[in-house]
Amino acid sequence: MARLILFAALMLASLSGAAADDGIGGQSGFVSIDCGREANYSDYKDPKTGIVYVSDEPYIDAGAGENHRISATATATAADSYLLQTLRSFPSGPRNCYALPTVAGTKYLVRLGFLYGNYDGENSSSSSASSLRFDLHLGAQRWATVDDVVVQTGGISRMYEVVFMGWARWAPACLVNVGGGTPFVSSVELRPIDDELYPSVKTSESLSLFKRSDMGADTSTLTRYPADEHDRIWKGSGNPGSTDISTQEKIQSENSFEVPLPVLQTAITTPGGNDTTLTVPWQDTTSSSEYMVFLHFADFQKSQPRQFNVTLNDLPIGSNGRSLMFSPPPLDSSSVYSSDGYRADDGNYSLVLRRTAASALPPMLNAMEIYTVITHDSPRTFHKDFDVIMDIKYEYGIKKNWMGDPCFPSEFIWDGIKCSTAGDDNTSRIISLDLSQSNLQGVISINFTFLTALNYLNLSGNQLNGPVPDSLCKNIAGLYIFSYTSDGDICNSRTSSSRSTNRSTTILAISIVTPVLAVAILLAFFLWRAKGKHNVSTFDPPRVPDPKKAPGSTTDHWSHLPINGSRQFTYEELKNFTLNFQRFIGQGGFGHVYYGCLEDGSEVAVKMRSESSLHGLDEFLAEVQSLTKVHHRNLVSLVGYCWEEHYLALVYEYMPSGSLCDHLRGKRDVGETLNWAKRVRIMLEAAQGLEYLHKGCNLPIIHGDVKTNNVLLGENLKAKLADFGLSKMYISDSQTHISVTAAGTVGYIDPEYYQTGRLTESSDVYSFGVVLLEVVTGELPILAGHGHIVQRVERKVTSGSIGLVADARLNDSYDISSMWKVVDTAMLCTTDVAIQRPTMSTVVLQLKECLALEEAREDRNRAGPTNDAVDVVSTFGPSAR
Repeated sequence: MARLILFAALMLASLSGAAADDGIGGQSGFVSIDCGREANYSDYKDPKTGIVYVSDEPYIDAGAGENHRISATATATAADSYLLQTLRSFPSGPRNCYALPTVAGTKYLVRLGFLYGNYDGENSSSSSASSLRFDLHLGAQRWATVDDVVVQTGGISRMYEVVFMGWARWAPACLVNVGGGTPFVSSVELRPIDDELYPSVKTSESLSLFKRSDMGADTSTLTRYPADEHDRIWKGSGNPGSTDISTQEKIQSENSFEVPLPVLQTAITTPGGNDTTLTVPWQDTTSSSEYMVFLHFADFQKSQPRQFNVTLNDLPIGSNGRSLMFSPPPLDSSSVYSSDGYRADDGNYSLVLRRTAASALPPMLNAMEIYTVITHDSPRTFHKDFDVIMDIKYEYGIKKNWMGDPCFPSEFIWDGIKCSTAGDDNTSRIISLDLSQSNLQGVISINFTFLTALNYLNLSGNQLNGPVPDSLCKNIAGLYIFSYTSDGDICNSRTSSSRSTNRSTTILAISIVTPVLAVAILLAFFLWRAKGKHNVSTFDPPRVPDPKKAPGSTTDHWSHLPINGSRQFTYEELKNFTLNFQRFIGQGGFGHVYYGCLEDGSEVAVKMRSESSLHGLDEFLAEVQSLTKVHHRNLVSLVGYCWEEHYLALVYEYMPSGSLCDHLRGKRDVGETLNWAKRVRIMLEAAQGLEYLHKGCNLPIIHGDVKTNNVLLGENLKAKLADFGLSKMYISDSQTHISVTAAGTVGYIDPEYYQTGRLTESSDVYSFGVVLLEVVTGELPILAGHGHIVQRVERKVTSGSIGLVADARLNDSYDISSMWKVVDTAMLCTTDVAIQRPTMSTVVLQLKECLALEEAREDRNRAGPTNDAVDVVSTFGPSAR
């Protein structure tokens, strides 16, 4: 049951903590949805791109919309696109949404495809063209109006695309009925993209695609994945009054925009090569949008110098409003883009590339992207509330109008929810939740306690049972819980679905008890601030920081935090050691990680908290607390930290070989795939680090976020466990668990956590078991449409063939007994029932045996065949379970 709840809540997720982890066939975190395809049909691979497409049913609420197939005539017209032959229409409801899994702070491209195809038979005899009209929303923000899907012939498809930054664990892509016909959609595609691409994109601003052109290519040419690893679609485009040129020479494409090679090998230039000006015009009849332009160049006519400047409606592009003399490098890619949006009052735009006097060759242009700027002026629900309410929705299978943003737009607010007025950050909190008479079944979820702004909760009239979560029965931040039950004491009783109807039904209501209490709290706050100002100078932060005087601290970590031996850096020192944060080496939930070198030559990694980070002071203190308390050869070492008014940073030892995830995904220039001996040794060393946290400290520490991204590799691939931002420490020897809010990364989280909200040592064991399976198979924990890695391995293990389980890149080069033993250990670690899982000490012993078996095989191979050689028969296999 626990695993069923886990998979029901997470089946939409196609990625784990790192947004760019590889998916099926190397498709990095892709979510590829064929809308209207029945769920009982198998997934399929597009023959041109190799992209695997799945049914849309897991991503849309059950019963929402209708599945259709386009007409036979339209099918013949669209025969080359299997993806567009089915669709889902939405004749009911003003707003219908696809819930797409995202990671906050990661950039994405989402693309919706539309082919009417006369699916409803209502336009087969129409004599004049007509169009549907409906809006597209990203969360609460409208980003496009679909108004050019011609329905007369039914064979013309349209694509709408937007580049955005994830703000929560979900991004709703919504179709909104505005009275212009029944909304429908043929495909939905989500693609994570690198952080360096499209710098203007942030949580408050997105870019909607107007045009992406492969200049100089035939208009029938279409370039996308795998040539473009982000699956951007480049359409061949000519230009009136210009000349097409091309080359077959190899062109480097190493700038941040990663334009695919075929696109760089074509270009346009002036006719005859003599004109000084290359002009690309376009028109926007609405004349209300701001545009941003991204231009891409690669000079393959390298015999003479080429130099030009670029303007849009006479305004310079590429140098913050100053005129820029641009020379494309020969056989190498480069890009120029506008730093701000621009709007022409008359809707006419003219992009001009003008040759300078120093240039022997005319201007050229290889590719162009034009976007309209989408400013997110509509408020949205606070990201943590959104994540929690989505968890509640999936846990109970709620079938209300719970799609899209819970609070906005106001006309679509979710049934049973009330929200606060949007604050300065343009977000709103969920303050009231009425789920009475909603046919809820099961236990009262711990997730309700994570709605921290809630002041009213009504769960009456449902079939709930089991204990009320402890934290719903506590006084939290001036809020009291009122309970009304048949015996008057909900916190010491159990609710029962079999209770007779004439007995009182439980109602939970959390509310501020009196205005007097509120005033008292406010007065105490001002007294606290006044006292704090006498003790701490804004301009001279303390060398030993006091978290009680810092905003955002909700947990008293510092009382347990020894700082001796940890250096406190200033922000200016970190700027110097990192050469002004020049070398970016990684990204985590806390923020960016940069390479640095101290004055004594020691290499360090500097983890800076970003403004968009969802992790704050508590996580910062947790990591400092944990790292200063533990010292082990398989745990990353803290060098120091930075605490200033606007800056939080951790400085720890540099691990030059990246993460285990990097090596499994082939993200680093690491040469050959990790062989089995190296994999087992890395797993053993990581297990030893985790065992030390559980058993080697005075009080056990639960890591809370064990995953391949947090297994870092040093010289000779020596493994160390890292990232203690979610770690929790017991406060007494008798403690058995820790109650927490958010914990871990999708795909690695213990199923029991979803029922109890509690972390134990066995929670780490479960996560480590997932890591073991990931190392064995080379696959992600969750693959869209294919379930969780535990399910996938369970199915394969029943065949009795270890070759079906093991990573194909190992080429069957491993000791079979060693491989089976690791798989068996992993399956024990990931069993549903926590008490049945082994301890990390047991796991360490098992992995030592696995490594010994593999090293013995390698020794035999080095020794070569002997006259005494005998067949080796595996003594391990799938255990009965």
